[in-house]
Amino acid sequence: MRLALAAALLVVAALLALSLGVRPLGLAEVWHAIAAFDPRNPDHVAVRLVRLPRVVAGLIAGAGLGIAGSVMQGLTRNPLADPGILGVSAGSALAVVLGSLFLARADSGSLAFLAFPGAALAAVAVFALGGALRGDAGPVRLVLAGAALNALLLSLVSAVVLTRSDSLEVFRFWVNGSLAQAGERPLASMALVALAGSLLAFAAAPVLETLSLGNTMARGLGTRLLRAQGIALLVVTLLTGASVAVAGPVAFLGLMVPPLARRLAGHALRAELVASALLGAALLLLADTLGRLVIAPAELRVGLMSALVGGPIFVLLVRRLPLGSRA
Repeated sequence: MRLALAAALLVVAALLALSLGVRPLGLAEVWHAIAAFDPRNPDHVAVRLVRLPRVVAGLIAGAGLGIAGSVMQGLTRNPLADPGILGVSAGSALAVVLGSLFLARADSGSLAFLAFPGAALAAVAVFALGGALRGDAGPVRLVLAGAALNALLLSLVSAVVLTRSDSLEVFRFWVNGSLAQAGERPLASMALVALAGSLLAFAAAPVLETLSLGNTMARGLGTRLLRAQGIALLVVTLLTGASVAVAGPVAFLGLMVPPLARRLAGHALRAELVASALLGAALLLLADTLGRLVIAPAELRVGLMSALVGGPIFVLLVRRLPLGSRA
C-alpha cells in the first residue's frame, strides 16, 4: 500500500513536469502532444521535444541516485553516504569533461560512457581513503574523505570547463546538474545501463543486506566480503554513471531518499530499493518543476534545488549521529 503511494507520487510528479512551465498546458493537450504529435503546434513541440525528455532524464537520474544511495548506505553502514557527497558523481563528471576536452570529435553518446570509469575510480578512492575497504571507517571519517575528494574533483571540473568558449553553460551542467537540454543526452542507452544496475542490486539484495550487519557478522553468515563489496561498487558505478550522463552531478538526492524509503518499505532491502527508485524519481522531477517556476521564465537548476533541500537534512543527520561515530 505504501509503495503504491510512492508510485502515485511519481505519476503526479511526471504529470506536473509535463504540464507546468512558462506556458501551462492541460493534461488533455499533453496527451494529444504525445499520442498525436503535430510539429506545427508549438505546444506539442514543447511537450515532445523539451518536457518529455526532461521527464525521462529525471526518471533515470532520480531512480538511479535513489537506489545508489540505499546501496551505499547499506555498504558503509553510514546514514550520510551519498554518491554526490562522497565524490562519485564528481568523478563521473570529471571523466566526461576530460573526454570532451581530449576527444573533441567524439559524439555525446560515446563521451557519456566515460562517466562509468570515472565513477568507479572515485568510489574506490573514497572507500580506500575513508578506510571502508579495511572495515574500520566511521561515518564521519568516510564523509570527510568523500567531501575532500568531491571538492578536489569539482575544482578540476571547473578548471577544465572554464577553458572552453561555451564554458558558462557547460559549467552549469557539470557542476550544478540540470535536466535542461535532456533531448541531447543519450537517454536510451543510459536507461538500459540504469536498468541493468537496478536489476543487479535487486538480485544481489540478500548478499548486500549482510554487509549492513558489519564485516564480522557478514563473514559469520558465509558472505564473501570482497565479492559482495565489489557487487555493491559495481551497482553504484552503473547507476551513478548513468545518472550523471543524463543530469550531471545532483547532490543530496541519494542522501534524502533512503531514509524516506525505509519509512515506507521497512528494512527489507528489495522493498527499500523499489521505494528508493520511486521516491528518487518523484523528488527529482518535483525539484526540476519547482526550479522552472520560481523565477520563470528563467530557471534554477535541479542540482541547486536539491541542495537547498538536502543541505539542511545533511546537517540534521550529522547532528543526530551518536558521539562515538564522530571520531
